[in-house]
Amino acid sequence: MFKKILLPIDLQETELAVKALKIATDEARKHQAEIYVMTVLPGFGMPLVASFFPDQAMKEAMKEVAKVIKCYIRDNLPDDIVTHPVITEGNPPEQILKQAKKIEADLIVIPSHTKGLSQVFLGSCAAKVVEHAKCSVMVIKGE
Repeated sequence: MFKKILLPIDLQETELAVKALKIATDEARKHQAEIYVMTVLPGFGMPLVASFFPDQAMKEAMKEVAKVIKCYIRDNLPDDIVTHPVITEGNPPEQILKQAKKIEADLIVIPSHTKGLSQVFLGSCAAKVVEHAKCSVMVIKGE
């Protein structure tokens, strides 16, 4: 049923992804699916933000994040599951939806937590993904 699973994680809050990672792994094994482990860097691409950083800064940030996500995959996902690291930059919900479309994901397994009152007014990343995704989305609530 599921052949491509997208697992977006925040590399600064990996403890939030523990349950989502386990569920994605179980689903991948059950369906012989691949897991795309994705992280999104914040908006360096915005002209105002980018103007404060040298041109090389984003390239260096991407290289460092690539190392971190590869280590995360090596340390947390079993070798019997085909995995792909994905690093993008920009607005997280938009980038997750764009990547899901690009890889033709069958399932997005997304960790979620509520950060307080701001989430009530702005909506969470997970809520935006659920609202706009063309595939199934499994939201895994953190503690």
